[in-house]
Amino acid sequence: MSEIKNTYYIQMATGEISRSSTDSPWNFKIEATDEEITAMREIFDNNHSTDWQGFYRAHVPYVQYHYDRENDDYDDNLRKAYKMIHELGDDDAKQHIESMGILNPDGPKDHL
Repeated sequence: MSEIKNTYYIQMATGEISRSSTDSPWNFKIEATDEEITAMREIFDNNHSTDWQGFYRAHVPYVQYHYDRENDDYDDNLRKAYKMIHELGDDDAKQHIESMGILNPDGPKDHL
């Protein structure tokens, strides 16, 4: 039995997932099941936690950015979110993400 998909609106900067297109600004429109939205929420929650860890790490002056596991984790979570949006998104979402090159193996890895 296939699951019912609903329309959701995603705001990448805040990690907000909404069923309404008018309540707040959004970047991407997707069609997803409850399980897929739960997985997306976990990605955004992980990034929120990683962001706080990075904030605390930023106050340690001897750790350089390119040796910072928290920043790498944050970037990896963003890639996961964009990949999921690309899979579930409408044509505009797919085209925009493809134009970013973020899913390409040789894409802008350090320019999220």
